[in-house]
Amino acid sequence: MSVEFDSRVRALPADWPGPGPIDLSIHDRPHDSAKMEWWYVNSHLRSEEGHDYSVFAAFFRVDMTPKDATERTFTHFLTWALVDASAARYFPHTLLDPLSPTLAVEDIDRRAGRSDPRLMRAMREVLSRNVVPLPDRMMSAPATVLLDTLSLDYGGNRFRKLADDSYAIDLASTATGVNVQLRFTLDKPVVRHGDSGVVRGLSGEDMFYYFSPRCRVEGTIGIDNKRVSVSGKGWYDHEFGDGDGENPSDAKVAWNWVAAQLDNGWELSAYDLVDRADPTKSHGRWVVVVDPSGAQHSYDDFEFATLDSWTSTRTFNEYPTRYLLNVPAAGISLDIAAAFPAQEMITIVSAPGFWEGMVEITGSWRGAQVSGRGFVERSGVSVVDTTDALFASVGRETRRAIDALLPERPTDAEAARLIGGPGCEHYLDGISLDQYSRTLLVPIREIILRGGKAWRSYGLLACMDLVGGNSQPFSNWLAVPELLHVGSLIIDDVQDDSDVRRGGPSCHKVHGVALAINAGCASYFLSEVPMRTAQLSDALRVRVYSAYFDAVRAAHAGQAFDIDGLVSLMPQIVESGHGELLERRVHGVHRLKSGAPAGALARMAALIGGGTEEQAEGLGRLFEAFGLAFQIIDDVLNLRGFDENRKMRGEDITAGKITAPVARAMGLLNREQRSELWSILQEHPSDRERIADAVHLIDGCGALADCEAQARAIVENAWSAIDPLVPDSLYKIRLRAFGWFVLDRHY
Repeated sequence: MSVEFDSRVRALPADWPGPGPIDLSIHDRPHDSAKMEWWYVNSHLRSEEGHDYSVFAAFFRVDMTPKDATERTFTHFLTWALVDASAARYFPHTLLDPLSPTLAVEDIDRRAGRSDPRLMRAMREVLSRNVVPLPDRMMSAPATVLLDTLSLDYGGNRFRKLADDSYAIDLASTATGVNVQLRFTLDKPVVRHGDSGVVRGLSGEDMFYYFSPRCRVEGTIGIDNKRVSVSGKGWYDHEFGDGDGENPSDAKVAWNWVAAQLDNGWELSAYDLVDRADPTKSHGRWVVVVDPSGAQHSYDDFEFATLDSWTSTRTFNEYPTRYLLNVPAAGISLDIAAAFPAQEMITIVSAPGFWEGMVEITGSWRGAQVSGRGFVERSGVSVVDTTDALFASVGRETRRAIDALLPERPTDAEAARLIGGPGCEHYLDGISLDQYSRTLLVPIREIILRGGKAWRSYGLLACMDLVGGNSQPFSNWLAVPELLHVGSLIIDDVQDDSDVRRGGPSCHKVHGVALAINAGCASYFLSEVPMRTAQLSDALRVRVYSAYFDAVRAAHAGQAFDIDGLVSLMPQIVESGHGELLERRVHGVHRLKSGAPAGALARMAALIGGGTEEQAEGLGRLFEAFGLAFQIIDDVLNLRGFDENRKMRGEDITAGKITAPVARAMGLLNREQRSELWSILQEHPSDRERIADAVHLIDGCGALADCEAQARAIVENAWSAIDPLVPDSLYKIRLRAFGWFVLDRHY
């Protein structure tokens, strides 16, 4: 329906605008009674040379006063970005109050049990150093906010109202060298958003919201070591009130928001608030349309649908990049598309990030074609803010990468690329692509598409970002570690004659031993295909290839040791009780089979990301530790049981394998118990009671607990070595939490 705002009379707080025009001389100023307040601008600009830029900036002021405190505590933060639309480049910046580390630690302690404990523990570890994790940066001095006029200074970044009622904004980033100086002059008066200006939270946290949809903008931008003059049109928002919770990072509301300026002289702003816990539950949705004269109309019946989406490899958040906005009563249908996908703000303020970017708009307006530009903000929906959610998202994106690389029904071009590479199209002469799919692609895809932890794929991209690189251009490389790993699983299942893999029948049980062996071996070489497409120098490509084949050789050596087993050592170990040698042998096999490949991939990623040799080696050793610890925990879970029965409990006992818990138990049990355990293993029992007897011996002497402690020590020692070599960042926090995830996992 359509609503005229001024027809609504509400009982508002004393310092909120009442019915009628808003007095900017009063209400632009900071509201000391507000729990949360922000001032926001965006603009679409063109340089004298015809280059297009867009800019947005938001200055926040949040009351963080604890309950029963006698003095009020405010924190301040700034988010802004320069969008180089012509070159599809995005320069995001966040600046936080010097109080942020202290307040954030207090907030983590206050919210204990309500967030992912591993991520919060890792975050606290960094914040306790009195720093904020990159890409956030901290103001060099406390923010300055005047209460009798609009004058904000956040670490030298300023937003001020001038004597002629225009607005001046000055922004600068020491990290990128980008800076912006702009003057905004209102071309249209401010209007109310929401319900007569009120935006409602979930628990009565009302905010007052007004905006001017069109401003004249002029100024300069500093980029690429040069300064350019720009001019264009802008937008101004101001919102203040009770906020949503005590901390914006703990917000209960998520939203989609758009601000559109159209070439027919009209503007439109829409928002859709939803419950973060249940995105199907709406908590307010409005469209405000402003005509060329400045008159406004509002509608609460509209469609705001996602058409396309994009996943960030830095946060693994999924964001819409194209929307359809239909307002039937206004005769409006707009296609809203991101100028380019990668316009993500990564920050602990809205951890792990949100999407705020420039969009191109086309569509129909009361029957006439229309176009324009705008900004879209997406926050709190499809957010990956727990370790479990992270690996669910990584797994999904890894399967997408596999689906793109190994389509079930490949085209001629795709098959030629997979079979022979460039220039080998003639290899397809006389072959059946259906047969190629059935005998090679399908067996591999079946195992991969069942899912998996995909931690190796995550590590590959995380290491690129950790050393200051950009993983996004390498999103298709998610397939590389997964193919290497799944190839080894297929072969391992053949060699062990395992029945189950990832909750389904193993590859050779479905397709036969011969095809399974061929599919497993092919996986090692198919994983090389994405490496050809990346923009790597010849020298770096050689190092990447060397690291990859080092990993393959090490893994095969480990597999040889694993197949042959450690049975020959058992009689002397049973007699002597010297389990240390057995443990070293087991760990050596695990290191080669799982640690070395993971370490090689981490070294490869660090080099691609531009890291130093020291960083590459440190990350390599860390991921070797992850791989070794992962296998030790896997051995433990084999005896304790996996969630959802992903593997048969006690399968290693049935196979008679000498695992880490067995080796540890041999150093803890007495002579009679060692002999009994070895006797059970030699029987290869399938009887559940006999398997339980072996588990009881191993667990009863403390071997399982010791193995878990050993795995933890391996990871902690490796982390201590890499910690000082890489900067404190959100990527580091996630990697730290991942290490604990490996140790705490139950599947």
